Amino acid sequence: MSDQFSVRVSVRGYEIDGNGHVSSAVLMQYGQHSRWEALQAAGIDYDVLTARRVGPVSLEETIRYRHEVLAGDELDVTCSYHWGEGHTFRIEQELRRIDGILLAEIANIGGVLDLNSRRLVPDPASYWRQAAARPDVIGL
Repeated sequence: MSDQFSVRVSVRGYEIDGNGHVSSAVLMQYGQHSRWEALQAAGIDYDVLTARRVGPVSLEETIRYRHEVLAGDELDVTCSYHWGEGHTFRIEQELRRIDGILLAEIANIGGVLDLNSRRLVPDPASYWRQAAARPDVIGL
């Protein structure tokens, strides 16, 4: 993926399921953590969103498992934002062990929710571009 943002996370023991794997819910949380970190790196924080009365929403999220994720693993979790026309955008993510092994891929379709009308804004890229100090971090 090009124009990737990445954060490193360490798997903690309490995130492990009965089979010794990181649970799928935790992998999704890693993805969400990386997406929020990307927004913050772009200069968009919760206060900015609250002041604008908008918030990001996840409309669809799928995960493809490639290898086991185990206690003690360190992962790099990427975000690559893809903008189009309409009310939604895509985020592609990879979860890789620090030795480069691809562990999982997350595909996300997101939008920006107008917190007053409770509807998606028609052009989410324009909202992120206006709010961001560094829009290039999220591919704008």
